[in-house]
Amino acid sequence: MDSYIINLTIIGLAALSMSWVPRLLKNTFISYPIVYVTIGAILYLLPFNLPTPDPLWQEDYVVHLTELVVIISLMGTGLKISRKFSFKNWQVPLRLVSITMLLCIAALGFMGWGVLGLAPAAAILLGAVLAPTDPVLAEQVQVGPPDDPEEDDVRFSLTAEAGLNDGMAFPFTWLAVVVAIAAGTTGGWLSDWLWRDLVYRIVAGIGIGFLVGRGLAFLIFSLPRLSKFPKANDAFLALSATLVSYGLTELAHGYGFLAVFVTALTMSAFEKEDKYHTEMHDFVTQVEHILMVVLLIVFGGSLVTGLLNSLTWNGALIGLAFLFIVRPVSALLGMIGVKIPMHEKLAISFFGIRGIGSFFYLSFALDRIALEDADELWSVVGFIVLVSIFLHGVTANHVMGYLDWARENEPPTDDIKKIE
Repeated sequence: MDSYIINLTIIGLAALSMSWVPRLLKNTFISYPIVYVTIGAILYLLPFNLPTPDPLWQEDYVVHLTELVVIISLMGTGLKISRKFSFKNWQVPLRLVSITMLLCIAALGFMGWGVLGLAPAAAILLGAVLAPTDPVLAEQVQVGPPDDPEEDDVRFSLTAEAGLNDGMAFPFTWLAVVVAIAAGTTGGWLSDWLWRDLVYRIVAGIGIGFLVGRGLAFLIFSLPRLSKFPKANDAFLALSATLVSYGLTELAHGYGFLAVFVTALTMSAFEKEDKYHTEMHDFVTQVEHILMVVLLIVFGGSLVTGLLNSLTWNGALIGLAFLFIVRPVSALLGMIGVKIPMHEKLAISFFGIRGIGSFFYLSFALDRIALEDADELWSVVGFIVLVSIFLHGVTANHVMGYLDWARENEPPTDDIKKIE
């Protein structure tokens, strides 16, 4: 049988099924990522002669495929956030991408070095690739589309965190690369990393993303009102904006992930009631779903063809400790002093979903440096993503449903004061 035709058929069937599967599973305890990872595992156990997925994770085109999925997801994520930016309005996600992320990176780094015996560069990389939450697989706990945003504090915080945290994950991914390259040398590598990878790249990402977003918003919404300039009506403009924002920022050696999210936020701040925002969001979400299904199937296949071969009991325990202890505790510490109900803080701290973004960061770093611990890193990251997909996938609908119920049945403020 022609394996190429088989691959095309499988991709087509998987993409076709996305028209119904998410809706069919909406009111169940199963998320569609669980379904497609399982399908991938089954397909790779059958005699279909599919491409071997395990070695692919460190190839250049895998870096770019995961990269493409993440930037498209970030555009959709930014387009559906309607909350105006201010340090007060955004205090929870800003705390999550600073205090919480740094605590997670430090905890994972020390566990990787002290428990797994990883080299310093590999330990830093482990923390950097797993600290950020994933914008791709977190749809169940995120804000809804622009025409029905459901923007409560929990959904908003998790959505904004997933969009922003790449700005803190990338510097530490680069730190791992710099440490590996600079091992055994002396010089100013630390100051170079600080100013180039931590400061300049973040500033460039935010600045270019904002300028691209403002420019596109002017072309889309303002210029047609001021002149006879034609109004944009093609939803694929959002995909074009994604590539332009990302490309220009990367050419300037800034963080393109951060730029795409800022571009989307800036565009969404203009003419909030315009249906064009929803059309753009829906288009990029559909493209994201097609690419995501392919990656989930390949991930499922990698699980049964060797991805977890280097996983040890210590690695598995570190993964479980991270998901059940490190992330929740770090998030709660980061939200100290924030005036939202404790049950909402617990939900935010629990849903630190890991996924495609972690695969990108790891493949990105390993494409630049050779680490002896690479196989173990892939096994630990793969295990954590697998557990996250199942753990958060089976709990998301129930938890978010409970939070919605609690919010609707919360006593009015005046009643609370009377009780007090």
